[in-house]
Amino acid sequence: MTDTPRDLSKQSLPEKGLHSHQPNANQSSVPTVVFLDRETIPPHINIAPLSFDHQWLSYAETAPAQIAERIADADIVVTNKVILSEDVLAQASKLKHIAVTATGVNNIDLSYCESRGIAVSNIQGYATQSVPEHVIGLLFALFRNISAYHHDIAQGEWQRQGKFCFFTHPIRDVAGSTLGIVGSGALGQATATLASAVGMKVVFAERKGASEVRAGYQAFDRVLEESDAICLLCPLTESTVNLIAKRELELMKSTAVLINTGRGGLVDEHALVDALHQGIIAGAGVDVFTQEPAPKDNPLIMNNDLPTLLLTPHVAWGSDSSIQKLCNILVENVEAFQQGLRLNRVV
Repeated sequence: MTDTPRDLSKQSLPEKGLHSHQPNANQSSVPTVVFLDRETIPPHINIAPLSFDHQWLSYAETAPAQIAERIADADIVVTNKVILSEDVLAQASKLKHIAVTATGVNNIDLSYCESRGIAVSNIQGYATQSVPEHVIGLLFALFRNISAYHHDIAQGEWQRQGKFCFFTHPIRDVAGSTLGIVGSGALGQATATLASAVGMKVVFAERKGASEVRAGYQAFDRVLEESDAICLLCPLTESTVNLIAKRELELMKSTAVLINTGRGGLVDEHALVDALHQGIIAGAGVDVFTQEPAPKDNPLIMNNDLPTLLLTPHVAWGSDSSIQKLCNILVENVEAFQQGLRLNRVV
């Protein structure tokens, strides 16, 4: 490391879809850092320069056919959602570190990385303000049927009713209700704190199908049966795919709502739409989808006019303060790796 750290990335080439910073000609030996999907971070969020000499290549987005070529000479790859499979990683002989700009790392072939000694780091604890606020926002909107009332006004219902107010949908208080949380990590705990602050009783669900219930948890099915709202804040793994499907939705109260700010695959989307149409549950707030961006034929998208369904485009994590914190941790992760330290390492 030099006494005066230099970011060797000063000139930007105006190439379509590419923001490329080129090093001085004599700097071919410094590490090459490649950011594959910079547009997953809003442009007004600052990513601080790395303190060590480096080459920086930043792409707005990277299509599957472009991955292998773009990481071929990379020492460090930064990515949010680009899928790094064994096939493409095998072509990156210099790669030493993958810095994921998210908590989830299911887009990375971790087994291959471990076998080849490629470090993988992620970002943890950055959205403990943003995600809980999004969850509580969805809860208030659903409990009070805010979207449904807005829709009724737009359709002229107020004038048809002819009174100073009208009640076409039930309005319930959030305070005094029970929130069942699936996922007791940093986001689950932060959501519990905020929910408690607005007067909710909070219970944590034990793992689905667990033979024993740990202290501080309640059985998964019992939480579904007794909660007024269920919030999913757990990872997507082989054991949590379709964690909430037809059976689980039918266990919930007919007045209950489901909030998914975890991962799309946690919920059977077709079953959720059916449950809303049939009144099996009272509402749902969904921020994550099985495929993102969600195609037009996604069952949730196709039913987005349901007054009991609120959809947001995977932005629960996305307050400016949270994304800035994420970027700060990203830089810390890369710096730590270069210094031989383990920080937020998954592999």
